[in-house]
Amino acid sequence: MNENWTAWPGERFALGEGLRRTGDRLIMVDILTGRLLVVPEDGEPRVLLTLAEPLGAVAPRPGGGWIAAAGTGIAILGDTGIEHWLARPEDGAATPMRMNDGVTDPYGRFWAGSMAYNNAPGAGSLYRADPDGTVTRVLGELTVPNGPAFDADGTTMYLADSARGVIHRFAVDPASGQLGGQTDFAVVEEGSPDGMTVDAEGFLWSAIWGAGQVRRYAPTGELDRVVNVPAVQPTSICVVGDRLVVTSATVGLAAPGALDGAVLSRAL
Repeated sequence: MNENWTAWPGERFALGEGLRRTGDRLIMVDILTGRLLVVPEDGEPRVLLTLAEPLGAVAPRPGGGWIAAAGTGIAILGDTGIEHWLARPEDGAATPMRMNDGVTDPYGRFWAGSMAYNNAPGAGSLYRADPDGTVTRVLGELTVPNGPAFDADGTTMYLADSARGVIHRFAVDPASGQLGGQTDFAVVEEGSPDGMTVDAEGFLWSAIWGAGQVRRYAPTGELDRVVNVPAVQPTSICVVGDRLVVTSATVGLAAPGALDGAVLSRAL
C-alpha cells in the first residue's frame, strides 16, 4: 500500500542517499555512482556533477561549491568535481573503506562517517571538518555510521550505527565541536536506522532500512510515530514544509519493486 506516497519520475537509484534542503533546492547523492543530483519540484532528478569516487554526502559552502564525504576522505567540490582534498584518512586502511553519510552542524562544521565495503565490525569512524579545513577523527569503532543529525542549537548530535541497530546521542560543545557523554537514544530491532533529520519541534526522524518505514522519535527517545514507506530500503529523509521526502535504494534486492530506489514524498 502506497499510503498516499508519490514518486518522482525517472531513475530508481541503487543507493540514493544524503537528502538535504539547501536554500531553495533539494539535493541528494547516489553513493556508488558518485553522483550529486538536484530533485526538482516537478520532473526527474537532474545530475549536477559526477565523481570518479563514491559520494556519501555533500553540504554547501558559504562561498560556493560543496564540502563532500567522498572516496576515502573529505573534499571540496566545484562545478565539475573535486577541487582539492582536505584529508583522505581512510587511504591505505587494512580493510577497503569509503565515506558514507555526512552533514554540516549549525556552526559550519562538517561531520561524516566512514565504513568498510564489507561492513567489517568496528572498522568505521566519524570525522569532523572544521571551517578552517582541519579534519579530526572524533569517534572510532563504528560499523556503518549514518547521520549525523543535529538539533537546532547544535548542542545535541544523533548518530546511527546502522549495522548495530542503535541511534546514539551525544552532547556537543558548540564552541569547540568536542563531543560529551554518549547515550543510547533508541534501539531498532526490525530493520536498521539509516539517514536522519531533526524537525522544527526537535523530534528525530529516521529512515529504517529493511523495514520499509520512517520513524519519528521524541527528544526523550520515545517512539512517536511510524510511517510505512512503499520501498523496502528507505535511506534518508527530509522534512520540506508540510511534506516528508525520502530516498531509497535497490542495492542488494534480488527483485526490486516498482518504487524501490525511488524518491518518495507524502504529506506529514
